[in-house]
Amino acid sequence: MRPSPLNQKEEGQYRSIFDSDDDGLIIIDLDNGRVLGANPAACMMHGYTRAEFIGLQLTACIHPDSQFVFDESIQVFQSGGVFDTRTLHVRRDGSSFYAEWRGTAFTYQARSCLLGSVRDVSKRIEAEQNLQQRVETRTHEQATLLEISHTLASTLELQPGLILDQLRKIIEFTHGGLFALEESALVTLAMRGTGQLEQLTPIRIHLNTPETLVALFNRHQPIRIADVWSDTPQAQFLRSFLDDGAAVLLEGMQSWMWVPLAVRGRIIGGVGVAHEKRNYFTPHHADLALSVANQAAITMINSELYRQAQSLAVLEERQRLARNLHDAVNQSLFSAGLIAEVLPRLWDRDQAEARRSLEDLRRLTRGAQSEMRVLLAELRPSTLTDSDLGDLLHLLGNAFTGRTNIPVAITVTGKFILPAEVQVAFYRVCQEALNNAAKHAKPSHVELYLSQEEAVIELRIRDNGRGFDTNRTFSGHYGLSMMRERAEAAGASLTVISQPGDGAELTIRWNQSKEPI
Repeated sequence: MRPSPLNQKEEGQYRSIFDSDDDGLIIIDLDNGRVLGANPAACMMHGYTRAEFIGLQLTACIHPDSQFVFDESIQVFQSGGVFDTRTLHVRRDGSSFYAEWRGTAFTYQARSCLLGSVRDVSKRIEAEQNLQQRVETRTHEQATLLEISHTLASTLELQPGLILDQLRKIIEFTHGGLFALEESALVTLAMRGTGQLEQLTPIRIHLNTPETLVALFNRHQPIRIADVWSDTPQAQFLRSFLDDGAAVLLEGMQSWMWVPLAVRGRIIGGVGVAHEKRNYFTPHHADLALSVANQAAITMINSELYRQAQSLAVLEERQRLARNLHDAVNQSLFSAGLIAEVLPRLWDRDQAEARRSLEDLRRLTRGAQSEMRVLLAELRPSTLTDSDLGDLLHLLGNAFTGRTNIPVAITVTGKFILPAEVQVAFYRVCQEALNNAAKHAKPSHVELYLSQEEAVIELRIRDNGRGFDTNRTFSGHYGLSMMRERAEAAGASLTVISQPGDGAELTIRWNQSKEPI
């Protein structure tokens, strides 16, 4: 039974509701796709008058990128489905906006029609995209900070330029300088900017009063100056501070940021960066810079300890302990902290990637635990002589993997309780070989084989890294000679087989039936 036609009064009431709706309402003839009716909101949304909009082919209002989606939704709807879609629309002036459609079928003027409710959701889409961009940016920053921590921890040899280069990965700057505090002066360790700037000899900035140092320390908080040429007290202080040769850092610059380098309340230097744009550095830049500066301060302190250790009679032991403290436990926990911080956001975006990060977190914490065990063994020399050599090698291998993410395959045949000096020699040679592999060889895999054949005990350490020419001597590299001396002192022999591009194999042998050589 067909519904009764609306009388004039009822039609007027429905027309009033139709016209007053805040959402766009559009009536579409499903046979030809033309607009049969539209309320003022729909007309205004698309930039047409009602007279222009009525009779218009609706495809003229749909962006080409969304045409397929809209046509497919219409086909599903005509087959008895639900019309509910989001499309990109085009206004009369050519601008575009996102719109959500919800529709229902009805008969209008004896035609099969779609009554569509259209809502402009461009602001919501833009907000979602901005949020997604911020999440991606923060995730990238966290990943970069993690990469920076690994890079700065890769060596105890201080590389000042590397610190500035790593900082530049997350904060773009035009000029930059790394300063170390030496007595009553700040000395540039490295500068970045123009070629001329980078080639300048170290610049010394004398601190005339204790108040100057207090102002620079700023309670271990960054200092941002929007315009270095303004009359603000901070800008005037900066210009008076960077006088003489250091003024080159401000040439052509507008913005400045200073980040103190401090450890346990003691300032050891600072990082100063400048940009040619005014008011460039933001509070978020300051937070990122402080994260890098804290890591750089640890690197500088450990480098200082490393240099001091070289002058002591127990150089080898001090170097090794400093490297363990810096590269292993501190870096593993720092990296684990960064992963734990980014995991909640990463889990929401990509659970598969988050699970891989969880595995990294597990590896780092296990590695830190192994490194602590190694450190405890170093502090208690009896552990190195009373433990089974195979157990000690597993300890070194686990710590190495946790620190470098390079897998170590360990094969031990038998139980080994050796004379104290021999066992320590095997342990130290393996430890130094692993350190050399991480520092120079850059392998993807390391293998340890400990075995005994009759009276001969042998340890082979093999990697698939870069390899080297065993006939060449490298200035400043004493690792092999020190290992050979240590082995010979314990009555063992050391052989090395390697060639460029083909990895390396180091073997230490001890014959328990012979007297020490």
